Amino acid sequence: MMWQDMVLMVVSIVFSVALFPQVYYGFKEKKGEIKYFTSIPTFIGLYVICGVYFSLGLFFSAVMAIMTGTLWFILFIQRWRYNKS
Repeated sequence: MMWQDMVLMVVSIVFSVALFPQVYYGFKEKKGEIKYFTSIPTFIGLYVICGVYFSLGLFFSAVMAIMTGTLWFILFIQRWRYNKS
């Protein structure tokens, strides 16, 4: 395992943990407060970064990029679903 993989994974874990309160708040309050122009490029970019990590053999970082990207995707879905009316 490369040290860079560990550093990227730890930073991604911190980013993911920081998103959990926002995702929970969205579900609890039925609000999607994150703007589309924030969530869409972020989750797409994180999925692209995940592919790059996999291609470089940084598997732990890739898994965490998928997790963080998925949390951003959930924030996008919350915005779409809760702000329809």
